[in-house]
Amino acid sequence: MTIKEAQETVDKWINSVGIRYYNELTNTAILTEEVGEVASLMARLYGEQSFKTKEKESSAREDLGDEMADVLFVLICLANQTGVDLSEALIKNLAKKTKRDTDRHANNKKLK
Repeated sequence: MTIKEAQETVDKWINSVGIRYYNELTNTAILTEEVGEVASLMARLYGEQSFKTKEKESSAREDLGDEMADVLFVLICLANQTGVDLSEALIKNLAKKTKRDTDRHANNKKLK
């Protein structure tokens, strides 16, 4: 699925199953909540924080993908609501990063 197709698919889903978009502020709050859930799993899977139960640990890797998809879904909702073409935005963003960071990363001794 391309980014454009994802934006179209989410829009169709929202307007049928979801009835309508939540307002932008609500979706921003939901995005923050979903990013927090990703952060919590990352801290437990790759950081020093422990799981509360063994049961949670066994399914955490599957949960991580699902939580990342939740972040992407809400981000796509916000892009649709605000008229952002994420494909175009990503292309421009990568060009900006390439121009800005080519020498920066190549000369970073910490990355070698």
